[in-house]
Amino acid sequence: MELFLIIGTYTQGGSNGMYVYKFNPETGTSSYSSSVAINNPSYLVVNHQENHIYSVSENEDNENSTVNAFTFDKKEGKIVLQNSQQVFGAAPCYINIGKKDRYVVTANYIGGSISVFKTDMDGSLLPIIQQINFSGSSVHDVRQNQSHLHCVVFSPDYNHLFATDLGSDRIYKFDVDYDHEGSFLSFGTPPYVEVTAGSGPRHLTFHPNQKYAYLINELGGTVTVFEYSNGNLVEIQTTISDKFKAEGSADIHIHPNGKFLYASNRLKKDGISIFKINENDGKITRIDYERTDIHPRNFIISPNGKFLLVANQDSNTIQTFSIDLETGLLSDNQEDIIIDMPVCLKFISIC
Repeated sequence: MELFLIIGTYTQGGSNGMYVYKFNPETGTSSYSSSVAINNPSYLVVNHQENHIYSVSENEDNENSTVNAFTFDKKEGKIVLQNSQQVFGAAPCYINIGKKDRYVVTANYIGGSISVFKTDMDGSLLPIIQQINFSGSSVHDVRQNQSHLHCVVFSPDYNHLFATDLGSDRIYKFDVDYDHEGSFLSFGTPPYVEVTAGSGPRHLTFHPNQKYAYLINELGGTVTVFEYSNGNLVEIQTTISDKFKAEGSADIHIHPNGKFLYASNRLKKDGISIFKINENDGKITRIDYERTDIHPRNFIISPNGKFLLVANQDSNTIQTFSIDLETGLLSDNQEDIIIDMPVCLKFISIC
């Protein structure tokens, strides 16, 4: 069954906004379907019903930093902008959605904040209902002189939200209350966990078995492994992802079979680190490194586990790699999508 591939981009160059391609998950081939104009949709989330897409517009000023709602027609593969709301925090760089598609949350990089929005009955966005501002710093005098919120990830049961702060080397934990919108998020106990100073936590993902979580650290070029239980993260391992120490590690995802973990690294010898996951304790062992085009930012794995697609921001390509289901290793199938400054990829099933 074919999929829609939704592509978010930066629009400083030749890109118009968000793009839709049809993707064949058996062959790895793709074809253009449609697009919609929107400023800097650098991160996207698809709602659980797959009939709405929400994006940030990532800009370095408050006035032009927004969150945007779109309807998506799964029969035609077309996106239509519904509305936009002010984020009231510069450079929103990540967006996520809670259970039942009722709440949308952004991580705002500059200034360090989280913004919460409620969706209306038609899926459009209502004005901001909650904002949490952070302060903090760490040892890197340039990149960590203030809080920089980089991602917001719900726990597998959607009862907690975890927010990574690259600037303070913390992962904040929130309890989620779906019945009281003014206090949708409240600090959990403990309110945060710390990682090694200078790590710069960026993106967090949970294992399909819900027992482990994995964090890519942008500045340290490491992956930190946590045991996860009852809303609590306990660190059990940290290992190198980027041995070139480029301070540009970016994204992290787990194969649907739960056996392999992948992490992207930028700025020097760009590529994807490949790890094998120990099924007994969740710890990882690096088994290979696959070179990519320039600046591999976000990537995604097809639901059937056969392909890994990489958005290479600075070479204007989306590469498609075949995945060996036995070894987890990657091979470029030479089916590139050429598009200006791609930075975020999401899949939607075709009716």
